[in-house]
Amino acid sequence: MSPPPPSYVDVLVIGAGPAGVMMGTALSHAGINVRVVDKRPAKVMAGQADGIQPRTIEVFQSYGLAQRLLERGNQMHSLAFYNPRRDGKGVERTSRVPDVTAPTARYRFEVTLHQGEIEAIFLDSMRAHGLEVERPCVPESIEISGDEKELQSRESYPVKVVLRHLVDATLDAAPNGMHTNAIDPSVESSGSTLETVYAKYVLGADGAHSWVRNALGISLDGEQTDHVWGVVDSVPVTDFPDIRNRTAIHSDNGSCMIIPREGDKVRLYVQITDGLQADDHGRIDRSAVTPERVMEIAKRSMRPYKLEFPDPPEWWTCYVIGQRVAKNFSVKDRAFIAGDACHTHSPKAGQGMNASMNDSHNLAWKLAHVLRGWASPDLLKTYELERRKYARDLINFDKKLADLFSGKAVSPGNAEGVTHQEFQGLLQSMGGFTSGIGIQYIPSLITDATSQSLAEGLVIGQRFVPQEIIRIADSRPFEIQDLLVSDTKWKVVFFVGDPKEVREYAVVTAVGEYLQEEKSFLRRFTPKGAAKDAVFTILTVSSTAKDDADYTDIHPGLRTHWSRAFTDDIAIDEKAGGTAYRVYGIDPASGAVVVCRPDGYVSFVCALEDVTKGRLEEYFGKFMIATKV
Repeated sequence: MSPPPPSYVDVLVIGAGPAGVMMGTALSHAGINVRVVDKRPAKVMAGQADGIQPRTIEVFQSYGLAQRLLERGNQMHSLAFYNPRRDGKGVERTSRVPDVTAPTARYRFEVTLHQGEIEAIFLDSMRAHGLEVERPCVPESIEISGDEKELQSRESYPVKVVLRHLVDATLDAAPNGMHTNAIDPSVESSGSTLETVYAKYVLGADGAHSWVRNALGISLDGEQTDHVWGVVDSVPVTDFPDIRNRTAIHSDNGSCMIIPREGDKVRLYVQITDGLQADDHGRIDRSAVTPERVMEIAKRSMRPYKLEFPDPPEWWTCYVIGQRVAKNFSVKDRAFIAGDACHTHSPKAGQGMNASMNDSHNLAWKLAHVLRGWASPDLLKTYELERRKYARDLINFDKKLADLFSGKAVSPGNAEGVTHQEFQGLLQSMGGFTSGIGIQYIPSLITDATSQSLAEGLVIGQRFVPQEIIRIADSRPFEIQDLLVSDTKWKVVFFVGDPKEVREYAVVTAVGEYLQEEKSFLRRFTPKGAAKDAVFTILTVSSTAKDDADYTDIHPGLRTHWSRAFTDDIAIDEKAGGTAYRVYGIDPASGAVVVCRPDGYVSFVCALEDVTKGRLEEYFGKFMIATKV
């Protein structure tokens, strides 16, 4: 029998964990030809990652997926700290503080929900756009063309992947129930079929033991620590008063972290310090760790409070903290890795799943731009530049956190131990980073901070700060982030001051007329024949009082639709609004233009009067492809 003909796809995603399903969702929403394959015969049903940070909730919202997450997940608003009592009789609460210490966060809490349910949100969204995960399916080989002409061509498919579609496959599992993404060589190939796929781009989102990363010869830089932790998901019976708060416990029996979950469920991270031996290769032997042992240590750590486990745990695992970052996040800008495939660290800061999904969120729109011919392939280089810098920062933070968390607390018998002030201080000082709110991308092809002073409250390289504004036509309030949806379009926000004033009216009119000219960025970088808002969404925000404002004050060249003209005033219900110009640091008398990337990050600012001088054309011309006349 002759082999089946090869298949062709724009983007092949290998791995349907958080990074993979985020990429599948983003690209399927954008109408990109994408396939997602996974070795698992079914989605995750329990355990694994479970924490969603405030910035990631904003990202969910930008895809229209936050409501289900908020409805089904548990919210963590407070963080409690427990330390040894002076009398040596267990632990006591030292303090209780807000869980999120990021003042501009739209959502001032974390959400916890098991990974399978989080993945299901994306799987259902993909399905609504005609995309299903193909499983069980494993890659057998990957080859990237060495022909430079082929690599530079937008029409070529330079990545060859051989896939094996399995009929009967067993899910491989590491000891203690901790799943891996390694391919089990014992899986029988009888009844399976081979498929050769030619792809324009490939994403390896196949976990910490990534086959893609290994096949591409990408190394992981970093080290394994000697910190061993057990994790148990259960519904405990307890009189511990902070069981429904995120809680960090430093006890004489070791450290413990409590993460409340959906329903009555609780996740316990428990430090394992005794009875562990290293094998001949120096690796910690975890075979002596059982869920019963983890639960027993948790009981001791939480004394004098009672903790019982009437039912077996729903899920458990044991891990040794490793902190590593891939040397490269891409090969020839045709094959990429994301998520645990390119960075591993401890899970207690709640960063793993968030980092994974935000890797894909960063890359997806860039792939869409290049595939559509909107942008130069050089745009793809910013993925590794931005996300590897973030990953290194994450590892540096994780090292500090792991050392402090795994260290003994200060006590009468341990004067050199970790103080409460040290531990709480680290978590609170890094709140902007751990929440994702303070993440800032460095200057690059797409991040230009030259005119930051025109909008000091919108930090170039950071996400667009939430504010409520009023739609002029009907006085309806909108959160500005809800106008910055993840639809692969650039959002260009014109803060026009009060166009009823003579000077502002003249400037707004000049800008509107300029944008209607062929040389403007709107015409120059929008493909011929495409909708006028195919690439750019234009929003205007005035400072006119809502009772005086008219959307017709905005010149038609700026007023692309009545629904996109807003003003900065207090809403009718007087609950919010009227602070955008002040919070963003924009002078209403002069205004400003703020460019927001398709992933919600501020990338460029210029003066309103500089629009007619070609500043926006200059910015976009660095990476966008002009329309051929």
